[in-house]
Amino acid sequence: MTYRIAPSILSADFARLGEELQDVIAAGADVVHFDVMDNHYVPNLTVGPLVCAAIRPLIKTPIDVHLMVKPVDRIIPAFAKAGANIISFHPEASEHVDRTIAFIKEHGCKAGLVFNPATPLHHLDHVLDKLDLVLIMSVNPGFAGQTFISEALNKLRAARKRIAGSGRDIWLEVDGGVKTDNIADIARAGADTFVAGSAIFGTADYKATISAMRAALAKVPKN
Repeated sequence: MTYRIAPSILSADFARLGEELQDVIAAGADVVHFDVMDNHYVPNLTVGPLVCAAIRPLIKTPIDVHLMVKPVDRIIPAFAKAGANIISFHPEASEHVDRTIAFIKEHGCKAGLVFNPATPLHHLDHVLDKLDLVLIMSVNPGFAGQTFISEALNKLRAARKRIAGSGRDIWLEVDGGVKTDNIADIARAGADTFVAGSAIFGTADYKATISAMRAALAKVPKN
């Protein structure tokens, strides 16, 4: 299993965002997690396609756009045009989940489905064969710096079982409260992609933090 570290821009210094992302990638990040909030689906407002387009020429790392917006379909083309590589959305934000997944792929991006702490996994029953990523939220979406919800470990185990049964190469991502001291337990539950915001951007040495995360992951038996 390949592990990926995905720093979340939500915790970066927005006054120097381009430099922050270049620094964190140089420190060893694999993916940039791009949080989009609309002050409607979630109680916060962040950034849109213009910011994604601005950072795209500065980095070669994949941009993983997490859409916490409703309705979701109208903004997908703009993020695809802005340079997103992966676009994920919440099933509650779409009237037709299968159609939204197809819409993302029609615009040249990989597609992901996101599950809030209280959202059941049954949404995967008829679309797992079309997905490239499953994202398990280990906090309620909307704010950075929250504490990891331990029940997410059980949901990760269940999602990993479904992915293994599909026989497909689908990323299993986790977002919320991921830190150096719990990342190994999260990996043991089945996650392979780890979104970390304040746990990375809130430290003085990004490289040391990411290296510590990788050291913890290296101790996890490979499945």
